[in-house]
Amino acid sequence: MTAWRDVERAVPEFAHRVRTLFDAHRHKTIATLRSDGSPRICGIEAGFEDGELVFGSMPNARKGADLRRDPRFALHSATVDPIEGGEALWPGEAKISGRAVAAAAITEGPDGDMFRADIAEVVHTHLNDEATRLVVEWWTPTHGLRRVERE
Repeated sequence: MTAWRDVERAVPEFAHRVRTLFDAHRHKTIATLRSDGSPRICGIEAGFEDGELVFGSMPNARKGADLRRDPRFALHSATVDPIEGGEALWPGEAKISGRAVAAAAITEGPDGDMFRADIAEVVHTHLNDEATRLVVEWWTPTHGLRRVERE
């Protein structure tokens, strides 16, 4: 299992940039798989606790049922548009995908399910310093950090 702490140890500067994007806004978007295999996206709150990426599901929520049936997920940070004329300042967007592992029932507040992430891939998409090319950086436990630039 690959926890968030493993990403931080392997690529600390990259992990810091990704976490900053996730921490910048309360709401994120998660993609799960419906029972027929089609995708479902919904809003979610997620956070980093004790070296783990964790997120919950309210009682009887479809995303929780999706994750219990098929644990694959993709989590996307909030997205903000680049400011015209200030594109080089755009922080980009981040994505984390992997498998949701049931952590425990939620004991504080409303009932529900708590999951922690077994991370398969972490991505940061942003612009280069001149804001002339799209930069995609991604990390996997198997291949480490890679980077491509696109026009």
